[in-house]
Amino acid sequence: MAELDLVIRGGQIITATSAATADIGIAGGKIVQIGGDLQAVQEIDATGKLLFPGGLDAHVHLSRLPDDTAEPGWVDDFTSGSAAALAGGITTVGNMTFLAAGELPLAGLARETAVARGQAIADFFLHPVLDTITPQALGEISSLRDAGCNTIKYFMSTPTFDAQVPGFVEATRRAGAEGILTLIHCEDYTLIEDAIAQLQKEGRSALTYYPESRPVISEVVATQRAVAFAEATGAPVYIVHLSSERALAVCAEAQARGVPVYVETRPFYLHLTSERFAEDEGAKYVGQPPLREPSDVDAIWNGLRQGTVHTVCTDHAPYALAAKLDPELSIANLRPGAENLQTMLPMLYSEGVRKGRLSLHRFVEVTSTNAAKLFGLYPRKGTISVGSDADIVLFDPTLTRRIDRSMLKSNCDYSPYEGWEVTGWPVLTLRRGEIVFRDGAVTGRDGSGQLLRRDATCMH
Repeated sequence: MAELDLVIRGGQIITATSAATADIGIAGGKIVQIGGDLQAVQEIDATGKLLFPGGLDAHVHLSRLPDDTAEPGWVDDFTSGSAAALAGGITTVGNMTFLAAGELPLAGLARETAVARGQAIADFFLHPVLDTITPQALGEISSLRDAGCNTIKYFMSTPTFDAQVPGFVEATRRAGAEGILTLIHCEDYTLIEDAIAQLQKEGRSALTYYPESRPVISEVVATQRAVAFAEATGAPVYIVHLSSERALAVCAEAQARGVPVYVETRPFYLHLTSERFAEDEGAKYVGQPPLREPSDVDAIWNGLRQGTVHTVCTDHAPYALAAKLDPELSIANLRPGAENLQTMLPMLYSEGVRKGRLSLHRFVEVTSTNAAKLFGLYPRKGTISVGSDADIVLFDPTLTRRIDRSMLKSNCDYSPYEGWEVTGWPVLTLRRGEIVFRDGAVTGRDGSGQLLRRDATCMH
């Protein structure tokens, strides 16, 4: 019998569709055998542990605009972000690649790939963000798949969006024709600006009033437009960080009619509500869209359970606490974003699986399998099966820890979940068969993460 590189013995393998206690044989970074007689150079005892496929967080910000290197308080890059991801059981991250003025998507991808290849420990892929639609930018969409990219992204919340709607519709159509998924930030710029103006007239410009400055209707209207773009073009769209019951209802109605609309939410909208903005340090919870109401939280948990919400991703965008609490900030001058990467999976397990809101299989679907399918990586990523990359998380379902800033692998100096007691944590993370996190320490080497080539988006 050939000797393998590694055997994981005695763990319970959990995938989106199955559960089994079996040994896993790994060689050359791949899973080569499950069950049977296995011999290896190295063994790991996983008795009493759950074995999950590595998490796939398709929405992170580990870089800034290329001409915005002096952003005050920005703390993470691909190295520190990878460390946080791996400590939290996430082995693959999808980063938003913003383009410089006049830069085309392929050039932006090449520029950021060079940076990430020198820093990343987790495997990674990149989403080019379209801000200005030009004939040249549209012309490059058909070349993205050749470059291993199957996504584009744009924001409906920018001041230049409405003037370019025909171009964004055409970009969505061309993307769909190439098997490329269009990611859309759904908030309406005009309604946000109107809400800000009304609040300012009333002398309510402090971040205490932040939820009112980006009202639910601005998300609902933009989500309706995104659905209309999908329906008009036949192209799939992916609604990033959906936050409200009403916006989810728009998506669920479209899905019921067969419109290819996929939905992502983020931990903020599962664990926190708008009352947080009344706290002394409420500004640390500023994200886009804002925290919503308890009824919205309940609706999104229901959407996760029922399948109308397909993924949970972090939108990890970390600033130092002092930068978030800068007294110069207001509803019209923001630093949106928070550290999430290390705590997303444990909190979803603790608050979801342990409390009966999610099954183990659904947990794996929304944290790994669905994203792998949508972003053209399945079955290389997103499952534990023969032939897949050996991205495996040994997860202790009984380990209880209290979240504290001292535990963070991110360079961020606070967690929005400081003090939360969470049961269920990764104790070891394998990325392509290599131990990259173990017993609280990240052991992977900077630059060892791989850029992943992606196939067409597919949820079958």
